[in-house]
This record gives sequence, C-alpha cells and structure tokens, in this order.
Amino acid sequence: MDEIIVDVRCIRHTYPGHVRVDICGLEFKVKRGERVAILGANGSGKSTLLKHVLGLLEPTSGSVSVFGKNPAKEYKEIRSKIGAVMQNADEQLIGPTVFDDVAFAPLNFGFSREETNERVESILNSMGIQHLRDRLPHYLSGGERKKLAIAGALVYGPELLVLDEPFEGIDYKSRVEISEFLKKLHQETNMTMISTVHDMNLVQDLADSGYLMKYGGELEVYSSISELFFDHDLTEYNLAPPTVARIIKSLNEQGIQVNKTLDPTEFCRDISNRLGGKKE
Repeated sequence: MDEIIVDVRCIRHTYPGHVRVDICGLEFKVKRGERVAILGANGSGKSTLLKHVLGLLEPTSGSVSVFGKNPAKEYKEIRSKIGAVMQNADEQLIGPTVFDDVAFAPLNFGFSREETNERVESILNSMGIQHLRDRLPHYLSGGERKKLAIAGALVYGPELLVLDEPFEGIDYKSRVEISEFLKKLHQETNMTMISTVHDMNLVQDLADSGYLMKYGGELEVYSSISELFFDHDLTEYNLAPPTVARIIKSLNEQGIQVNKTLDPTEFCRDISNRLGGKKE
C-alpha cells in the first residue's frame, strides 16, 4: 500500500486584517515518492497550503499531518525529514559564506563536523557551486542564491522537499540546471517533492501529478500533469496552459490529430513526420 506522508483536510487560516483562506474541496494527499504540483492563480492559497505543511502556520480548523505528526506543534520531531526552499531564497541564507550557510543545518541536527564537511562538499559539487564555497551568499546572482538555498535544504538528506516557486526570478540557464538536478535527484533517491509553479510551461519539469486550486483555496482536481493540461480548462483557474498544449489542442479542434505531449521536441518530431519530413 502506498504510504501517505502528507495529509491536509479542509483547513482554515485567518491572516491579520481578517483575511481568511479556506483550503477545502479535495483532501490534499501526497504519497511517498510522488512529485506533486499545486497549480492556481496568484492569491489562490498555494503558499498558505505549503506553510501549513511546513508548520509555519497552524489552522484554526481542519487538520494537517506530515509523517504522522502535526507540523505546527511537533515540527522538531520531523524537521530532519523535511527540506524547504521558499519563494524568497534570501530569507533562508544566514551563513557568512556559502560553505557555512549549507553547513548550518546539519551541524544543528547533531552531525559531526567531519560528516558535515563531507556532506557540504558533496552537495556543493552536485549543485555545481563548489567554486562559490567562500563567497558571501548575498552577493551571489539570483540563480546562484537559489541553488544555495536548495543545497541547504538537501544537505542533511530529507525525505520530503517543498519548493515554493523555485524558478522565480532566475535566468534560463539556472532554471535548466536546477530542473535537471531535481529530476536526477528524484530518479536516484525517489525523494517526495511538493512544488508550486506559476509558469505552466515549467510544471512538467518538477511534477508528475498535481492539484488545481481555485481562488480562495478550493482544491478541485487531482490527476497527472498531462491530464490536467489536456483534459481540463485551465482558464477557469486563471492559468495559461503550456504553449505546446495550447497548440496541440488547437490543431485537434481543427481536425488535425496530434499526439498529446508536453515535450516540444516530441511535438516537433510528430509534426515533421506527419508533413513527410522523416528522413530514412
């Protein structure tokens, strides 16, 4: 039986100023090893949901369970199992140097200095930022700071990685590098990942399945990313479908049947073959 490690049931949170967010509808469940995206317009409640999963907020009603614990009250018991990268990476950077910043968490979790140093060297190499080890974090580029935040979230070996808009404010090259790293990480470790992504063209890089959230926090649909994009009208959620999905839908509506794919290369190959461009 698949193990459910995150279970959120109809929670309510009230922010200062009496701004209330109700995250209801479908139960939000994440199984071990899943890569799940939460998709919704700005202000729909995606970040609020993530903050409850991380124990940063406590609901006034409903329930949140992460690894069988209430994260708002029992976070110390599960904190070593959870890595998080929030939208503003700068808020997570606290060390005087890149190396010190990444070493902060494992040292506080009780790892020895020797093991910590080994882990830091390893993750910096994996992220491709070993050459920045002695730099001041806040003088790095946006992409470098995001990589540093991810390194700090992964260095102690969590079982769950939470990513809030991980591609926000970074250049194309950094996005590709981070995307490829996270895909490889999942393939090698089967780490569970939960993410929010504003740009629908980037979702397939981070998730295999996802939830559609309406403004106000209503979770209405859960399915594979391909089904979300091809079988549902994302405009109802104030979202723009990925470019490839829009083109394929338009062609199919005009009677030109094209294979459903979110991979631009596969789409171009299909079109080329249909136009007789396949070379022997």
